[in-house]
Amino acid sequence: MKRLFAVALGILTAIGGFLDAGDLVTNAVVGSRFGLSLAWVVVVGVVGICVFANMSGRVAAVSSRATFEIIRERLGPRVGAANLLASFAVTLLTLTAEVGGIALALQLASSVEPRLWMPVAALAVWLVLWRVKFKVMENVTGLLGLTLVGFAVAVFLLGPDWGDLTASLAPTSAPGSESVAVYWYFAIALFGAAMTPYEVFFFSSGGVEERWTVKDLATTRLNVLIGFPFGGILSIAIAACAAIVLLPLGVQVDSMSQIVLPVALAGGTLLLAVVILGIVAATFGAALETALSSGYTISQYFGWSWGKFRRPARAARFHLTMIIALLLALGILATNVDPIAVTEYSVVFSAVALPLTYLPVLVVANDPEYMGKHVNGRVTNLLGTVYLVLILVASLAAIPLMIITEAGA
Repeated sequence: MKRLFAVALGILTAIGGFLDAGDLVTNAVVGSRFGLSLAWVVVVGVVGICVFANMSGRVAAVSSRATFEIIRERLGPRVGAANLLASFAVTLLTLTAEVGGIALALQLASSVEPRLWMPVAALAVWLVLWRVKFKVMENVTGLLGLTLVGFAVAVFLLGPDWGDLTASLAPTSAPGSESVAVYWYFAIALFGAAMTPYEVFFFSSGGVEERWTVKDLATTRLNVLIGFPFGGILSIAIAACAAIVLLPLGVQVDSMSQIVLPVALAGGTLLLAVVILGIVAATFGAALETALSSGYTISQYFGWSWGKFRRPARAARFHLTMIIALLLALGILATNVDPIAVTEYSVVFSAVALPLTYLPVLVVANDPEYMGKHVNGRVTNLLGTVYLVLILVASLAAIPLMIITEAGA
C-alpha cells in the first residue's frame, strides 16, 4: 500500500505533463485533422520522457539534491543561466496556458465567462501552494485526474470500426488537404507536449520534497514506468475521440467544448461531467507543477531556500517567485489572448527549449562525483544520446515549420 501511494507523484507528473492543457488541445487538434496517424509521436515522447525522468529521479534519490541545483554547480553559472532563461520562459508560457485551461474547463461546467474564472483559478492555485502539504496536493490532484479515463471509455462507447481505427495508426503522410509541412509541425508540437522541460525539474524536485534516497530507486522507476505511459495512453484516447467524431465532419478543434464533444455524444451528461472534472484536475495539477517549477528553478539557481517541506517564512523568495509567475500569467491572459492559442504555442516553444534541458540532465547522470556507482548504464546512455539527436532536430525545425505553416493553419 505504501508503494502504491508513492506512485502518486508519477501519476501527478503524467497528468500534469502528458495531460495538461497543451496535451489536451494538441492531441484533440491532431486527432481532428490527422486521425491517429501521429500516435507514434506520443509513443516516442513517452519513451523519451521516461528515459530522462528516470535519470532526473535517480539524481535526486542518490544525491538528495534537485537536478537543476546540480546543473548550475556542475556546468557553471553561464550554462545554468541559459538553461534557466529558456526553461523559465517556457514554464511561464505553460503556466499561462494552464490557468487559462482551468478557466475554460470551469466555463464548460458553469457557462460563466472564462475571464471571470481566471483570477479565481490563479488564487486557488496560490492557496494550494501556500497551505496544502506536498503529499496531499499530489495525491488529491492525481487521483481526481484519473477521471480523464473517461476519454478511453468514450472511445469504446462510440463503437468505431476497430479495423479502420487500428489501420489509421500507421504513420502515413499527411491525409487529405494537409501538407507534409503541417504534418511535421504537429509532430513536433506533440513531441514538445510530451517532453515539456518543467516535467524533469518538477519530478526531481518532487523527489527531494518526498526525501527520496537510494532505497527509493525502485519507487522512482515505478513512478516513471506507470505514470508517463498511463498519460500517453490517455493522450491517444483523446486523439481517438476526435478522430472518430470530428475528423469525418471536417471539424477542426479550436475550443474546449469541441474537445469534449465526442465524450458527450458517447456517454451523455454523466460521462461529460466526469471528464470535465478530470480536465479541471489535470489543468489544475499542471498549474501547480508549472508554478512550483518556476519557484524550483529560480531558487535552485540562486541558492535560495526552497520547497514545500519548509514553512513559507523559511522559503519566502521561493513562494514569492511563484506568486510573481502567477501574476505574470494573469497579466498575459488579461490581454484577451486566446488560451487555446497560448497552449499551442507553448508546446512548440517547449520543443525549441528541449536541448538546453536534457543535455545537462544527461551530463549530471553520468558524473560519478554526484552519482557514484549509480551513473547511467550503456543502454540508458545510448537511448539518451539517440533522444538528444531527436531533440536537437525538433528544436531546429520547430520555428521554421511554425513560420512556413503559419502555426499549422
